[in-house]
Amino acid sequence: MMVLKIDESKLLTDMYSDEYFPNHLVDKVKSILLTACKEIESQKPKKLEELYTITCQATELINDLQGEFEESDSEIETVARDDIVSSFEYIATMYGFTNADVEGLVATRDW
Repeated sequence: MMVLKIDESKLLTDMYSDEYFPNHLVDKVKSILLTACKEIESQKPKKLEELYTITCQATELINDLQGEFEESDSEIETVARDDIVSSFEYIATMYGFTNADVEGLVATRDW
């Protein structure tokens, strides 16, 4: 099993601490983020555009969860958006992309 460079406990902390977001769905978002980390570690992107390709693919998978959040009387709203974006920022920084643009990281979001 691959040991990731990031501290998983720093991902989605606001969503986990807010009962409005069902933990099983936050776990799905976290799983998507961790898969993106595995992709970063295996592909070793050198350019921001390569990083953005990985993070935007992850963002699209998060987009696909919106219906599940709604079915659980929740949604990807302000707190969730901020927390997800912060998690992507943390990931980018941990992998050496301190100059990553947050909008570039989640350019494909529809939340």
